[in-house]
Amino acid sequence: MAQWTSAVGAAQLARLLKSQQDRPAGPGTRRPPAYRALADGIRLLVLEGRVPVAARLPAERELALSFAVSRTTVAAAYEALRAEGFLESRRGAGSWTAVPAGNPLPARGLEPLPPEALGSVIDLGCAALPAPEPWLTRAVQGALEELPPYAHTHGDYPAGLPALRSMIADRYTARGIPTMPEQIMVTTGAMGAIDAICHLFGGRGERIAVESPSYANILQLMREAGARLVPVAMAEGLSGWDMDRWRQVLREAAPRIAYVVADFHNPTGALADEDQRRRLVEAARSAGTVLVADETMTELWLDDDVEMPRPVCGFDPAGSTVITVGSASKAFWAGMRIGWVRAAPDVIRSLVAARAYADLGTPVLEQLAVNWLFSTGGWEQAVDLRRAQARENREALVAALRRELPDWEFAVPKGGLTLWVRAGGLSGSRIAEAGERVGVRVPSGPRFGVDGAFEGFVRLPFTVGGAVADEAAARLAAAAKIVRNGGTAGGEAPRTFVA
Repeated sequence: MAQWTSAVGAAQLARLLKSQQDRPAGPGTRRPPAYRALADGIRLLVLEGRVPVAARLPAERELALSFAVSRTTVAAAYEALRAEGFLESRRGAGSWTAVPAGNPLPARGLEPLPPEALGSVIDLGCAALPAPEPWLTRAVQGALEELPPYAHTHGDYPAGLPALRSMIADRYTARGIPTMPEQIMVTTGAMGAIDAICHLFGGRGERIAVESPSYANILQLMREAGARLVPVAMAEGLSGWDMDRWRQVLREAAPRIAYVVADFHNPTGALADEDQRRRLVEAARSAGTVLVADETMTELWLDDDVEMPRPVCGFDPAGSTVITVGSASKAFWAGMRIGWVRAAPDVIRSLVAARAYADLGTPVLEQLAVNWLFSTGGWEQAVDLRRAQARENREALVAALRRELPDWEFAVPKGGLTLWVRAGGLSGSRIAEAGERVGVRVPSGPRFGVDGAFEGFVRLPFTVGGAVADEAAARLAAAAKIVRNGGTAGGEAPRTFVA
């Protein structure tokens, strides 16, 4: 009986592998033998979760033709992977991916570092800061004072607590976007909001246009939902969207949904201007595409000279094209799993009705805590503290990177929580793997792309500062040195795997 549960086609695997090997070599980088490079590439894809465990690989002849190498090279690579525990085979059943005994299964998104590893590993994987105290404690205390009346109810509010829906609506109105409570649904974080939207509008096999690069966990959520992702390349640097490409994709691919982060884009930090927002809404309306605007970073401007454009939904007065997603998780604290959707009332009703088959509602106590923050002014003071933390960390990380890795390239964003870094001609996947050995966790660029794009990049968040930022940069420099010296080409598996 076959042990594989999915299959990877020869063309797809070749595409993923070539995205790694087509990167220009950094100065002094050693080139491994062809079979070793192939085995190493497949192993990296498995470790990063981009090729699932228990996925059947193509036959040797198929992959040799697609990858333009000899069958002997593929056979040697497969044999090396079997010896290392990353491949299993059975006559008549083919070969399928595996992980060596004792290794945790690789994850396909960006998960927080396990608490037991925090003492030995610097975590640059999760773009989240500690809670802005004392505001978290005060908010929870305030929520407890408001809780007793709700404790006498069933506690399920599929659309969210009326008081919080009204407060969120008022905040949009104050931003110049008239909004009624009936246009708001409270969700369990922004991920819960986007998951609900994808299930309502997407459906298995539907096209979803996404920025390229885009937020890794959202891309994986959409893949798991069966969507066909259509990447749209970002403009160079921090200039936002390439509108010619967006118009072409919306016109020719006619995606059901388009997902964008207009405010301090994750991972690049770009801020789309008002003209780009207006033109994208017009193009989406013409194509009949639902435009999902993720505003989770909108309050995280870090420089005093930033002038925030109008929200994307401000260019859709009829409310027929844009669905907006917001969250407390980035601006306040990731542990506060409160998000929301702003949309036309009929869309909100459909989302609420569908929720009966999902999670029924969002925790009441956390909703009360966010409502307390909004109603007392605590939110603004907490976000001011969050901006100061992120700004200080950004300055420390940028200085450390420029000192330790002067050949790495990046543009410093005016807000958000992340740097998008070109790693000096090295493979981001290999840097991530080498980082495991030297005690720094960093996500590679391909996690933020489609089909192996951005192999030459890593994403670095503003989550550490001071001496920790200096040490993180020093460990990244050590990881880069390992990659330049061919240290990942010998088949040695990292001690642990963290997504």
